Amino acid sequence: MIVTMIVVCEVGFWVLLAAGLTARYLLRMPRLGMALLLCEPLLEVLLLVVTAMDLKNGAEPAWRHGLAAIYLGYTVGHGHRTVKWLDGHAAHRLGGAPPPPKPPRYGMARARHEARIWLGSVIAAAVTAALLLAAIRYVGDAGDTSKLKATIGGVWRIVGIHGLITLSYAIWPKKAPETDPEGGPEDPSALPARHPQHVADRLVRDPRKDEEQV
Repeated sequence: MIVTMIVVCEVGFWVLLAAGLTARYLLRMPRLGMALLLCEPLLEVLLLVVTAMDLKNGAEPAWRHGLAAIYLGYTVGHGHRTVKWLDGHAAHRLGGAPPPPKPPRYGMARARHEARIWLGSVIAAAVTAALLLAAIRYVGDAGDTSKLKATIGGVWRIVGIHGLITLSYAIWPKKAPETDPEGGPEDPSALPARHPQHVADRLVRDPRKDEEQV
């Protein structure tokens, strides 16, 4: 039942997201679109209630309860960023807005960007751990909670690995490609030419030489 609810919530998330963006930009109904987007947290609340009821009815704590907690944690940690990213692209392609800015690719700006994503993972892990600890306390000594405890440890290990990868962007920042003094790329063939004589391709003729020959 828990796995089914996770699938239902995941499908419902994307359905509500698509419906909200469609109403907001295609149908020109921003209030309806916002209302549909605000309904998404209700799916997580529903999953949390179903998980609690399953444990209350005497279900043995298992991996499915840990998966439900991970899903809820990920939604809290990264859901807003995902919706914001998709909303920006929908506004550009459907609403005529300028394209959303691309994330930085080089230097410390990239490191800070990766750090913000990692912070979302930390929040997701904290929410997951809090939910599982609450479940462990709720079950008490009446059931085997080792799988729930193992899930907590596994989540924090993943966050630790993510943190090391994020730290690497700060220790070894990726350098931007070198440019020429005028700000163009290093390849001379790609330089913007003000006159055909500046173009590297010799097949381009200079109109002034053509006039001299005449």
